[in-house]
Amino acid sequence: MSGDTVVRAITDDGAFRVIAALTTSTVRGAVAAQKVRGETARHFGELCTGAVLVREAMAPKLRVQAIVKGAQGRGSLVADAHPDGTTRGIVNVGAAARAEPGPPEVRIAPGALLQIMRTLPRGSMHQGVVEIPPGSGTDISRALMAYMQDSEQIVTSIATATVLDGDAVVVAGGYVVQLLPEVERGSLMVMTERLTEFPPLEEMLRAPGATPDTLLAELLYAMPFARLEESPLSFGCHCSQLRLVESLATLPRSDVEELIRDGEVLEINCDYCGKEYRIPPAQLRPLLTTS
Repeated sequence: MSGDTVVRAITDDGAFRVIAALTTSTVRGAVAAQKVRGETARHFGELCTGAVLVREAMAPKLRVQAIVKGAQGRGSLVADAHPDGTTRGIVNVGAAARAEPGPPEVRIAPGALLQIMRTLPRGSMHQGVVEIPPGSGTDISRALMAYMQDSEQIVTSIATATVLDGDAVVVAGGYVVQLLPEVERGSLMVMTERLTEFPPLEEMLRAPGATPDTLLAELLYAMPFARLEESPLSFGCHCSQLRLVESLATLPRSDVEELIRDGEVLEINCDYCGKEYRIPPAQLRPLLTTS
């Protein structure tokens, strides 16, 4: 198996749904586009993986956005996972973090919030917000589990990890284990013990030849299961010059007229991927007929 992939499975007794993903290239692309490092890069990578896992678990054919708002206004992280398997994101460390000594970081601490937004089939939006719970372990993983319990009311175990070597993303991935209505006490006890004894995810991902299937095999050891769909994942942005021009149509007519009068080529960078777009004044003239 090559490249980033997500694999879904269900136990033969219908007790558990399990999703495992390798997101190394996806996270590398998102981290590089946002030019972040250190703990912010780690949290951002885990959030990107988490958005993929929530989408796969709750709305595989729809878009999911995961947003972390740092404690005491210390920045925000946004992960945007799309049904075509592409994921992108935005990091805003905030003015308060930039004013502090050392590398600016989004503060993931008591008071930080996680918001999940997912599109529903008819185009409406489902939103849930939870406070990132205190305690040991991976903050993003705990927040995702709290969201699934509180907002989706599904008992779920989620783990995400981004392993760094300096500023370089070595490997990233994660898994979801969901309890289904058919679960019986015996199966629940077996899975509870398995998750309690499960090796640290970072260790599993670092293992030579680690794939989503090796995670599935470990999570469901001695539990018969059916391997379901497998889908590719990647870092990708949906920006385009046409979309950018369409967004400018929301400006007041006077602003559009001023941009045209200036005669300057408008240079705008995509917040997600950093791609630069150059929009000549002539391309803005049609906006005057709609604004």
